[in-house]
Amino acid sequence: MRELANKQKKKMRSTIIVLASIWFVVTLPLPWLVSSPEVSQQQLFTLLPIIGFISIPFVALGIVWTLKPELTT
Repeated sequence: MRELANKQKKKMRSTIIVLASIWFVVTLPLPWLVSSPEVSQQQLFTLLPIIGFISIPFVALGIVWTLKPELTT
């Protein structure tokens, strides 16, 4: 019984990690970075923290809804 709970927790943890990783990759401005390779390092170092801060609530909501699906209704 306890082993089943551990497997379920591992599966839930890996799902959360995959979803958070996908979210952060999707929010990166990849077309902008690819089409304009002359982007200065200063612009990049300014943009990435902004994207990270904006993403935190969405990742938190994804984690909460994964752990407690009944909160979505």
